[in-house]
Amino acid sequence: MRGFLASSTGVTCAAALALPLAPPAAATTSSAPPATSPAARPVTSPTARPEAYAPGGTQSLPLTSLARDRAPGAAEQGLSRRDVRHFSLVGVVWDDPATELHGRVEVRTRATATGTWSGWRELETHNADHAADPGTPESTSGRVRGATAPLWVGESDGVEVRVRAETVPAAGEPRTAPAGARLPGGLRLELVDPGEAAPPPTNRARTEATEPAVLPALPARQKAKPHAGPRPRITTRRGWGADEKLREKGFVYTKKVKAAFVHHSDTGNNYRCSQAPSVIRSIYRYHVNSMGWRDLGYNFLVDKCGNVYEGRAGGVSKPVLGAHTLGFNSNSMGIAVLGTYSSKKPSSAALKSIARLTAWKVGLYGMNPRGKTYLKSGGGNLYPKGKKVRLNVISGHRDGFATNCPGKKLYAKLGATRAKAATYQGR
Repeated sequence: MRGFLASSTGVTCAAALALPLAPPAAATTSSAPPATSPAARPVTSPTARPEAYAPGGTQSLPLTSLARDRAPGAAEQGLSRRDVRHFSLVGVVWDDPATELHGRVEVRTRATATGTWSGWRELETHNADHAADPGTPESTSGRVRGATAPLWVGESDGVEVRVRAETVPAAGEPRTAPAGARLPGGLRLELVDPGEAAPPPTNRARTEATEPAVLPALPARQKAKPHAGPRPRITTRRGWGADEKLREKGFVYTKKVKAAFVHHSDTGNNYRCSQAPSVIRSIYRYHVNSMGWRDLGYNFLVDKCGNVYEGRAGGVSKPVLGAHTLGFNSNSMGIAVLGTYSSKKPSSAALKSIARLTAWKVGLYGMNPRGKTYLKSGGGNLYPKGKKVRLNVISGHRDGFATNCPGKKLYAKLGATRAKAATYQGR
């Protein structure tokens, strides 16, 4: 896979644990890209006052053994129930991105508004399928970590987590923890506070040069090319409040956009559309600060009300190289629908926006949403590196990588989405 650099790229215990409240553990608090190793990151005092924590950051708490086995990689790890500073999104990371976490990760959180604790909720452990292609500068930076999918929990100030190594069972069989099972090294709980939207520049010249918060939809008569659908309304990075100091500088591009991969963010469906910018800011921080990517992985995001958001920086009409479909990031784009759609149906508004967005974007590069195309694999678990693979122009994530993404219910809607997108192109 080739990318073109536009400028500088300095770029579970099985049963519930009845444990007492504990003070916050020693935690990393970060609002900047992560250091090369966890040991290099600053650590706050376990008794640090909440007031010392500025909104918009990440608390990183090391997990410890929950059993007699205290060796690194112990099969049961976690944190007892404890008070922490405010956060809204949670995930678990570990040191080696090439190591898979075979087991169950569960969290429970306390809502700030009510003081009530949630039930145990499970995090999706296989998140390596959303990543930069093997061998690219982004994947070999030395900063990338293994990670679960993040989970949006809303504003919270208490947390408990348990992680247990388990086998992946066959249908109808129980999950088990085999003797000698180990978890990845360096497990840490990441608690993300999305913070507030970044304030606009005060300098007039800078304000005039800054992108607008929203790019309005263009009517059909302003189509850029034959068979390119009209551009939908897009909330830009400025509109959802991206802190541009977090990501690496510069932009990386591929040659064209031949395909669109549809994803779900797998962050849960417990959000209001007015909270979508906060959800996106949280995913952005998780991708950059916790997982070590150069920027948000997806090129676009869509909420359940059908609002479209710009993802990775570099220009909404340009072929920006993302980190969304391991092995097929080159000459493609990734669209994530906020939510989890394994058993819940996506909204008609979200599906309509996917169709409008793809009709416009792939149309700019002469692609028919109903058609097929060939992409060269950059390496993954379905296709070896270098193999040319025939794919739908509008594909689901699982078409390029063995994964449940974008969820059974969303994937089932892609055929109708292709037809609708082609209609928007006038085909």
